Amino acid sequence: MSTKTLGELAQYIGGQVRGDPNIAISSAATLGRAGKGDISFLSNEKYEKQLFTTKASAVIVGKDTVAATVPLLIAEDPYYAFMQIMVLLHGHRKHKKVGISPRAVISDSAKVGSDCHIHEFATIADGAKIGNGCIIYPCVYIGQNVQIGNDCILYPNVAIYEGCRLGNRVIVNSNATIGEDGFGFASHNGIHYKIPQIGGVVIEDDVEIGTGCGIERGTLNDTVIGQGTKIGDLVAIGHGTKVGPHCLLVAQVGIAGSTTLGHHCIVGGQAGIVGHIAIGNNVAIGAQAGVINSVGDGKVVLGAPAIDANQGKRAYGMIQYLPEMRQMLRELQSQVEQLLSGSEPAEGPTEPPRPDEQ
Repeated sequence: MSTKTLGELAQYIGGQVRGDPNIAISSAATLGRAGKGDISFLSNEKYEKQLFTTKASAVIVGKDTVAATVPLLIAEDPYYAFMQIMVLLHGHRKHKKVGISPRAVISDSAKVGSDCHIHEFATIADGAKIGNGCIIYPCVYIGQNVQIGNDCILYPNVAIYEGCRLGNRVIVNSNATIGEDGFGFASHNGIHYKIPQIGGVVIEDDVEIGTGCGIERGTLNDTVIGQGTKIGDLVAIGHGTKVGPHCLLVAQVGIAGSTTLGHHCIVGGQAGIVGHIAIGNNVAIGAQAGVINSVGDGKVVLGAPAIDANQGKRAYGMIQYLPEMRQMLRELQSQVEQLLSGSEPAEGPTEPPRPDEQ
């Protein structure tokens, strides 16, 4: 961890200082938790009041018109600037340089690039190719003919099945599995027969995969995860699915086979997407949504089944009123029936509510 002045940070991110540029900054924190020596950020206007109560030494903001009692660092994109400063002050996780452990099992036909660090009990099978500068943690399994690019990090217990391909700077977190057989079975006379999965998995550059994920190999064509996509923990991606570049898949998302996602899609936690549909570019899918139909470019959907977000907010907002509305409709129906029969409509409820309505 290093210490920089506010002026040095402004120069680093291309921002401007309002206040004392000589304030020392050594760490970062949220507005509510920051203290002396910390820098925080404001990217959501609803937290603007905290600029008058925060104990931070400085705050990154996106406009010069913000009122505050602390020095400000004005940046075009406050959250991005905060990330840059976090990296400058703290850096990313450091990986111990262990070389190649004698207790790693590496096939004679495998090829390992320069400056790789392979920990004990890792297994690299026949014909595998590992690029330069890779970190392979204990108990990782790299299958036959797997290809891995440069500067990749595979955390403990990652399994990469045969024939899969990873690009450069890919990060795979612990207990994730890439290239497992797709969930493909032919049911005949009540018995489910396994279909060979002869496709592979292609992970493009700068992808990060969370812990416990399962990415299935394709039945016939490759499953593809596009460049720069980030995948949260416990995400399941079905066989033959193609996820476009720079998507964000939050934890516990499930995507069935042969589905296509465009670029820059955001899928909220626990959302489920059926197979054989197309999700367009720049689509946002709410948490726990159930997507059963294709979605066009730029749409925002939520709910199960997923519908347009504006429509969904109105529809789901009515759920709490449904019992009352149901009772009112039953009363109106009873009054209409009495009018049609020529009798005087009764006032108030015509029958006691059911137990589930009380």
